[in-house]
Amino acid sequence: MISSSGGWPIDSTRLRAGYRKVRDELLAERTEDGHWVGELSSSALSTATAISALSTAQAATVGRRLEPAAVEDIVSAGVAWLIKQQNTDGGFGDTDLSHSNIATTYLVVAALHLAGVANEHAELIQRSNAYIESKGGLNGLRERYGIDKTFVVPIMTNLALAGLVEWHEVDPLPFELACVPQSWYRFVGMPVVSYAIPALVAIGQARFFHAPPRNPFTRLIRRLSVNRSLKVLRRMQPESGGYLEATPLTSFVVMSLASIRSRHAPRDEPTTTTGRGFADDVIHNGVKFLINSARPDGSWPIDTNLATWNTTLAINALAGAGEDVATFLGPECLDWLLSCQHRKRHPFTGSNPGGFGWSDLSGAVPDGDDTPGALLALDAWRKSIHCTEAERKRIEAAALKACCWLGRMWNHDGGLPTFCRGWGKLPFDRSGTDLTAHALRVNPKWPMEEDRIAFLSPDEAAEFELPKNVTWYLRHHQHPDGSWSPLWFGNQDHPNEDNPVYGTAKVLMAYRDLDLMDSPEAQRGIAWLLANQNVDGGWGSGVWDRVVPKSKPQTPNLKSSIEETALAVEVLLAARSPSPEPRAPSPAAQAVSRGLSWLLDRVENNQHRQPAPIGFYFAKLWYYERLYPLIFTVAALGRACRQFTPPQAAATIEPSESRAI
Repeated sequence: MISSSGGWPIDSTRLRAGYRKVRDELLAERTEDGHWVGELSSSALSTATAISALSTAQAATVGRRLEPAAVEDIVSAGVAWLIKQQNTDGGFGDTDLSHSNIATTYLVVAALHLAGVANEHAELIQRSNAYIESKGGLNGLRERYGIDKTFVVPIMTNLALAGLVEWHEVDPLPFELACVPQSWYRFVGMPVVSYAIPALVAIGQARFFHAPPRNPFTRLIRRLSVNRSLKVLRRMQPESGGYLEATPLTSFVVMSLASIRSRHAPRDEPTTTTGRGFADDVIHNGVKFLINSARPDGSWPIDTNLATWNTTLAINALAGAGEDVATFLGPECLDWLLSCQHRKRHPFTGSNPGGFGWSDLSGAVPDGDDTPGALLALDAWRKSIHCTEAERKRIEAAALKACCWLGRMWNHDGGLPTFCRGWGKLPFDRSGTDLTAHALRVNPKWPMEEDRIAFLSPDEAAEFELPKNVTWYLRHHQHPDGSWSPLWFGNQDHPNEDNPVYGTAKVLMAYRDLDLMDSPEAQRGIAWLLANQNVDGGWGSGVWDRVVPKSKPQTPNLKSSIEETALAVEVLLAARSPSPEPRAPSPAAQAVSRGLSWLLDRVENNQHRQPAPIGFYFAKLWYYERLYPLIFTVAALGRACRQFTPPQAAATIEPSESRAI
C-alpha cells in the first residue's frame, strides 16, 4: 500500500494492473496506420432523417441519377432497425441508451409516413403520437428549442413533407442572407447557428416554393436569391457530400431540395439551368453520402466519426500517464495527425488555415475544441525522447499555425466559441467554458520566442497572445454552487440536460495546468465535485436508471458513468484540498480513493467499456462514443499511477515492448 500526499492508502499493485489492462486495450484499438477512429452510437434520429431524405429524393429523381432498388433496400433496412427502437413510453430517444424526446419521436413518425409504411406500423405510430401529445405536441417541440430555429424549423419541414402539418406552420427562413459576403454573416441577424447555413438555404427555399410569402417585395427578393444561394450551398458541400459529416443536417438539405424537384412541388422551381444543376448536384452528392454512411444493421450514426478528436484524446491520456507517446505510437500516427490540419480557407465557415476539426474526413470543420486537443497532443509528441529533429520542426511549424488560428477565435467576452468568432446570439455559437479552458491549457506549452514569430505579421503575432486576464471568462461563468456548464456535453438525467461534472472537470484541468488550483474559484469547483460524488463512489446522474424494452440488451443498473467518474478522478488527483486534521486524509484524497476503487471494480469486472450518452451534439442531439469510457479511464488511472507509484514500479513499458502491443 502506498500513501498519497493526503494520507489516504492506495493499492498500487491493483492500480498498476488496472492501468496496464486499459492502456493495452486502448493501444489495441488503433488502426493499421496508428491512429484511433472509434465508433459513434447508432441514432434513431439520424436514421429517421436519412429515411425521410432518401424517400423524398427517390420520388424526385427516379430515372435520373439514383438506383431505385438500392435506395429501397436501404430504406427498408432503416425502417426495420428503427421500429425496434421504440421505448416503453411510446417515444424514441436519440440512441438506444437515451430517454425519449419529442423531436426524435416526431421525426420517426414522419419517416414512416414518407417511406410509405405508416399503415403497416399503425400501432407504433399511435403510441408515438400519444407520447407526443403528452409532451405538448408542436408547442412542446417549440418550447424545447426556444428562439433557436436551427432544429425546430427542419423538424417542422420534415413533418410538412410527410403531410403531418401545413406548410404555413413552418417558419420561413431568409435564405437570401446566405448571398451576402461570408464575413458579414455575424452582422445580418442569422436565425440559425453558424454551422446551419446549408439548412437555412435548403429549408428556406422549400418553404418559399411550397408556401410563397404574400409580401410581393419579399417574394421578389427571394426569387432573385434562389440560384445564388444554391451556388453557396454547392460550394459548402464537401467532397464526401455530407455537410459536417452529419447525417441529420445532410438529410434535411436533401429532403428539402428534393421536395422542390418532385412532382408534388410547385412548378416555379429554380428557373435557370445553373440553378437546377446546383440543386441536383447537392441532392445527388448528399444521397451518395447517406448511402455510403448507412450501417449494415440499417442504422445511421449522428456523424461519420470523431477520428481526430479520439486520437488526440488518446495521445493526451497516454502522455498524462507519463508514457512516451512517440515510442508507443510511431511516426505514422504523427504523419496522420499532421495531415488533419486544415491548410486552406474553409468554405463552410470562412476560417483561415491552421485549425483542426474532429475528423480527417472532408466534411469536418476546424473548431475551438479539436484544435487545442491537437496542440496538446503535438506538444506531448515533441517532448518525447524519440522525437527526431525533423519531426520536431514539422510539429512546431504546424503548432505555430494552429496557435495563430486559435488566437483569432477569441470572443470579446474573453471566451472561445466553436466555429466562428463574434456570432454568440444562439446557444451553440456562444463562447463555451469547456472550449475556453481547453485553449488555456495550450498557450503556456508553446512559448513564442522572437525568432519563431519573426515571419508573422504584427496582427498575427498579436492574435497569438492569450487574453490578458486569462481566467476572467471562466470566473464569470462559474455557477453560484461552484460548478461550470460545458457547451458540447450533457447528462440526460440532469434537470437542464446539463453536465456540470464534465464542465467542472474540464475547467479545473485548465486551472491545474496553469498552477491555479489554489485560487478561490478552483477551490469552489473542487468543493462542488466533492459534494456531488455518488454514494457508490462514482460521479454521474443515474444514467442507467431506466427501464429498457425486452427486445434490447439489459445494461447494468449503474448510478454513475465511467466517463464522468474518470474525469472527476483525474482532476481531483491535482486537488490540494486542506485536511481537517493534520494526520487525516484530505476530502479530495478520500474522494479520489473511492473514485479509483469504483473505476477499478469496473475494470476488473469488464464493465469499463459501457458508454453513457453524455455527448451533446448540435441542437440537443445525444450520442455516445465507444472509445470515450476507455480513453477517460486510461487518463484517470494513468495519472494516478504516475502520482502514487514510486519510480521503480512505474507502469510504463520498454520501447522494445511497445511495438508488439
